[in-house]
Amino acid sequence: MTDRTREPQYQNCIDIQDSVGLTRLGLMSNQTWYDDPKRLVFVMSRYKFVSRLLSGMKNVLEVGCADAFGTRIVLQEVAHVTAIDFDPVFVRDVMDRMDDRWRFDCRVHDILDGPLDGAFDGVYALDLLEHIPHAQEDRLLRNMVASLSATGVLVIGTPSIQSQAHASPQSRAGHVNCKDGKGLRELLATCFHNVFIFSMNDEVVHTGFHPMAHYLFGVACSPRGSRPSP
Repeated sequence: MTDRTREPQYQNCIDIQDSVGLTRLGLMSNQTWYDDPKRLVFVMSRYKFVSRLLSGMKNVLEVGCADAFGTRIVLQEVAHVTAIDFDPVFVRDVMDRMDDRWRFDCRVHDILDGPLDGAFDGVYALDLLEHIPHAQEDRLLRNMVASLSATGVLVIGTPSIQSQAHASPQSRAGHVNCKDGKGLRELLATCFHNVFIFSMNDEVVHTGFHPMAHYLFGVACSPRGSRPSP
């Protein structure tokens, strides 16, 4: 017999459980929920910020999606999302959990190998830049720019270099290229005429003092055009 909630407006919680099932966390979000639950709030807040920046766009690319647990938040605001990651383990996990109501394209692709075919209105990468060695960051940026339309917007979110004193051992092991606000701006300015840097502490995005920010967002628009290979 189906459970009945005491307040009838909540019966749809049971109905969805019975008809669709319970949502499973992704590989990375599951580990976060197990080890540090509050961090999942911070990650979802980053996706929320991106979703509002790109709201109304038709075709958006997420680079380095990992388990793509937050991608659905962006999908609420844009028409279509393509998500890529270089690790087949995470892409398989994404596809295993794909919900028809919130379907998006997800595929294995290493952005360092080349741009993705198509001209996307927006491209975003959260928690990716810090994993890319300094010697390869120019290739990363050029290939993301090459995936953008002429009027496209690029959003990069990354932990600040100042935050690394408080990072977990697991985070520090993969963070080989963290930047401060000035460094992130200078990198994006090599490919864009307009660059805007935002600070983030926990789930709050603001325009405060960059050296006190745990996380940084770089928002870039008006691409300078194709650049010669280094």
